[in-house]
Order: sequence, then C-alpha cells, then structure tokens
Amino acid sequence: MRSDARQTKRHPHDDAPDTAAAFRRLTEMPQGPERDALRQELVRAWLPMAERLAGRFRNRGEALDDLRQVAALGLVKAVDRYDPERGSAFESYAVPTVTGEIKRHFRDHMWSLHVPRRVQDLRNRVRFARQELTQTVPGRAPTLTEIAEKAQLSQEDAAAGLEALESFTALSLDAELPGSEDGYALRDTLGASDPALDVVIDREAVKPRIAALPERERDILYMRFFGDMTQSRIAEQLGISQMHVSRLISRCCDRLRDQVMQDAA
Repeated sequence: MRSDARQTKRHPHDDAPDTAAAFRRLTEMPQGPERDALRQELVRAWLPMAERLAGRFRNRGEALDDLRQVAALGLVKAVDRYDPERGSAFESYAVPTVTGEIKRHFRDHMWSLHVPRRVQDLRNRVRFARQELTQTVPGRAPTLTEIAEKAQLSQEDAAAGLEALESFTALSLDAELPGSEDGYALRDTLGASDPALDVVIDREAVKPRIAALPERERDILYMRFFGDMTQSRIAEQLGISQMHVSRLISRCCDRLRDQVMQDAA
C-alpha cells in the first residue's frame, strides 16, 4: 500500500524535489540572510530540471554551457515570482518560465540580423512543417505550396519564413562559395563604385559650353581628350604649329572652366 501511495504522488520529474513546504516558508519570511539562503537552496534543488530544459535546445548554434546559464537565470526568475497560494505546482510555473527565457535568448542574441518577431515565428512554423514533410515525401524537397498548407500559412508568409531560415547567421564576405576550388569568395561577386560617376556632373555641365565653341577648337579638344592624339599629331593634321595647338587647348580649357564655375555660382 505504501508503495502504491508513493507512485500516485510521484512527481512528473523523477528527481523533482519536494519543495512545497519550503516555498510556503519563503513567502512568509521577511527579507534577510535567512530568506536569501532558503531561496538559493530552492534554486539549487531545481537546477537539474533547468539544465534538462536547456539540453532540449542543444545543437542550435549556441554552446550548451551558455544555454544552461540562461536556463538558470529563468529558474531564478521562476523562484522569485512563484506564488504557492495559487494552488499550482512549482514545476507547472517554472517549465514555461525557463523555456521562455531560453527562447528569448535565441530571439534576442543569436540572430546576426534583426528579424521581426512575427517573421521569427513564421520561421519556426515553416521549419517544423518542412521537417515533417521531408519525412513524408522522401526523394525531393517539399514545395512552397506544401509547406504553406502544412503550416497553415499563406504562401507569402511561408516564403517569408523560408527566407528567415537563411537569416539566422550572416555569411562572411570572405567565405568561399560552394563549388569554388580557386578561393572565389562572396566578396569577389560584389560590384564596386564606377569612378566615371564622379565626373558625370562635370561632363553634363561642360557639354553645352563645348558645343558653343568654334568648330576648329571643338575638333582640337575632341582629338586631344577623346581621340587621345598628341599635340604634334593634331598640329600635323590641321597644318598648324604644335605651339599653336597647345595655346588653343589651354585657352579653351580656361574659358570652359570659368564659364562652368560662373554657371555653378
């Protein structure tokens, strides 16, 4: 009979301590060293349960020791906030409190990019749906339509959840791309600023002034700066001296510069 009675009173956790009386004493004790000692004793008594809860989240990108610390913090909060007068067992209050603290840690500290909580929730629903579908439709990846139907989401929300699956950690620009054997990294695919963009405004500002130049001076500037011809070749082609070509180029450039600066002013 005693054995049967013990089994009926057995706690859901095999090693769960019987702390009901201790919690009642804790709520009645005034602040002080004696109460602090009892509080620490309760935390130590329930610490194995918190560590087991932390173990459920292993292999998700966070060290198990760090998860245990987060779970311990959640346990402390549960001990401080638990009210035995409400009639529920401490475990019923502590388990969701500790689990919530661990999930909050993942949400706030493990994402490399800021992702809204709604999208994080979509990510979790999509992840579970895809895992279940992968077991039922072997040989191929589940489609977006199947995932959305399984997760009871719209295709737009399912697509956002799938995108969030790849946003948990950021990829380094120095990471070698898959299939690359020559060290080709992500940074090699990024574009660079076009130096020509820096002179677009200058080009546009000087265009009407160049068009207003006499034809010979306009031709000289074109041959020198666009045809990349030397002054001696320009002089030979026009039948004038190289010194004359040099003076014409200098005079044209000075005039254009002054006119553009006046327009800007």
